[in-house]
Amino acid sequence: MKQSTRRCLALIFVLPMAVGSTAGFAADLVVSAASSLTNAFQEVARAYEAVHPETHVVLNFASSDTLMRQIVQGAPVDVFASADQTAMDRAQAQGVLADGTRTDFAANQLVLVVPSSSHARIDTLKDLLGPAFKRVALGNPASVPAGRYAQHVLEQAGLAAALEPRAVLAQNVRQCLDYVSRDEVDAGFVYATDAAVARQRVRVALRLHSTVPITYPLAVVAHAAHASEARSFRHFVLSADGQAVLAKYGFLKPH
Repeated sequence: MKQSTRRCLALIFVLPMAVGSTAGFAADLVVSAASSLTNAFQEVARAYEAVHPETHVVLNFASSDTLMRQIVQGAPVDVFASADQTAMDRAQAQGVLADGTRTDFAANQLVLVVPSSSHARIDTLKDLLGPAFKRVALGNPASVPAGRYAQHVLEQAGLAAALEPRAVLAQNVRQCLDYVSRDEVDAGFVYATDAAVARQRVRVALRLHSTVPITYPLAVVAHAAHASEARSFRHFVLSADGQAVLAKYGFLKPH
């Protein structure tokens, strides 16, 4: 990539997030994290800043694959937190992770949710083939980890092909949650932690078992502008204080 192109990309990426940031910090630490981490990482960032007042944590949330592509293209990111191993594997294959910094820091569970106003009964995934479920949301498996997990579970159940005409694909797991909470679809696949933050608007109909472990890896980015602070943030997420915040939002410890 030409230097001028890289510089433009950096400006496009950083400027929208920098609006409203407080002046006087020694470092703006850019953390790109999966959408499902939104609430938890907002609190993790506040807790980190409380003990590291010289650092301002700038959070960037999107689907893991979107964040991975931004990093590969040279976006100024210091820490990458993914919702699955696939996105992190792709980042590692592109050589954009700092050696020895990749580690699993959390785990989750896939659930099927319906709008809180729904009276539909679901005992098994096969019930989604009934007339009450005309639209079923899931993340796009091509770019969203929650969608990949959902696709895997549906394939295990032998339902993937049958449900494909009813599928409404979301750009990230929080968009999928919004579809359900706004009653725009009849059901949707999200993480248990997403359902928890929207418990007034959605109801968990099924807790699902995935033979693919739902684990979240984190790594320092190789071209991090603030490598020391990035490693410090990584350490904080793995610390008792960081893990306590994640547990508060329903995240599990990785196996």
